[in-house]
Amino acid sequence: MTDLEKSMESMITVFNKYAHDGKNGKALTKKELRKLIETELPNFLKSQKNPNTVDHIMKDLDQNKDDELDFEEFMPFIAGLTMACEKYCSMSQKCKKMSID
Repeated sequence: MTDLEKSMESMITVFNKYAHDGKNGKALTKKELRKLIETELPNFLKSQKNPNTVDHIMKDLDQNKDDELDFEEFMPFIAGLTMACEKYCSMSQKCKKMSID
């Protein structure tokens, strides 16, 4: 598999590791989302000043208001964090520039 394919597989695997089987397939409750963030994104949560960060994330992402996040609702969070990290790296020049072979 390519690096990108491995990354995609990893996102699916991590989501499924924390999600429960619901009536509409795999989904994260707020408690499961909190556990995922605490375990897989500990630096993100530590950098947040608001103790209700997970509540706000859940409310913003839960498009159908069923108090759960399916994979489609979860992915904008990961995409947004990834874009913010890339922007930070570009602005601070802390990321190494990679060459494409």
